[in-house]
Amino acid sequence: MSEVKESLVSIEDTFISHATTSEEVLKEIGLKLLKKGLVKEKFIENILEREENYPTGLDLSVIDPSYSNIAVPHTEGEFVNATKVIPVGLTNKVVFHNMIHPKESLEVSNLFIILNNNPEEQSQILAKIMDFINILDTEEAQALFQASTPLDLYDIIEGKL
Repeated sequence: MSEVKESLVSIEDTFISHATTSEEVLKEIGLKLLKKGLVKEKFIENILEREENYPTGLDLSVIDPSYSNIAVPHTEGEFVNATKVIPVGLTNKVVFHNMIHPKESLEVSNLFIILNNNPEEQSQILAKIMDFINILDTEEAQALFQASTPLDLYDIIEGKL
């Protein structure tokens, strides 16, 4: 099993979205990633289908009741051209379904879209995201959940993910 060593995030691939639905934000960011060549043509269709069948919302109240929820949308490696995490701050909380309890809806304030063309690294990338959330102090977490520019969001994540 290989280990993810290099940084998974970059300022160029950090976004803020004004979308109001999960489908809208996944399409919006998916199109940006397609233009950059980071994903393949069928990525958007596949990530929407996968999100419907295997939800990715994470309830962070178990870590700290003041934390907003996140989602970690991802798809199969055949639909991506890179291994990266795409941070997305949301100006409007968007509903995703809970990964653990799929019938439960969660309002999320951030996405960490996982692009992974190496299936062996999937669990490691998800673990890195959770480790990142766990090391944040309350002030950093609130800044993460309220970031209003890509640079603000990236500054919190840089060097930690």
